[in-house]
Amino acid sequence: MFQKIQSKIQDWTTIQQTVSEWKKAHQKIVFTNGCFDILHFGHIHYLAEARALGDRLIVGLNSAASVKRLKGTHRPINDEPTRLHLLAALECIDAVVVFEEDTPLELIKIVIPDILVKGGDWKPEQIVGSDAVLANGGEVKSLAFVKGYSTTSIEEKIIKFHSKK
Repeated sequence: MFQKIQSKIQDWTTIQQTVSEWKKAHQKIVFTNGCFDILHFGHIHYLAEARALGDRLIVGLNSAASVKRLKGTHRPINDEPTRLHLLAALECIDAVVVFEEDTPLELIKIVIPDILVKGGDWKPEQIVGSDAVLANGGEVKSLAFVKGYSTTSIEEKIIKFHSKK
């Protein structure tokens, strides 16, 4: 089982080969990205919904350094190997690839998914990589967040709990 999880964690070279095989098999590839620092119900719902749009789901994962730049020096809470393995263990995810930049634009240009998805209030034209995907005949979708679930709210609960002690 652990080998199957490990095989889903891919580098940029391997994901190019994997995507090429999937495309030859005429499989619809969906791509999303994020920090996925503390995995919660909102993430699971969003990832399952993204996977339902196609045959394969690739997740671009912000590196630890990228998360620090985007979220602050106190993040990520979970280290990179933990975040990688938790995502790879999910049945709905077919591949996870780390990117060092603040956005997954270069990774998206390598993958060229059939469908690019992001959660939240992003309009499709605001989603990083939308131009590249649309130029190649793909689709860009914004999926709704599940209200009440966020890593930030979990972090706040933990801080409140510890401040009461």
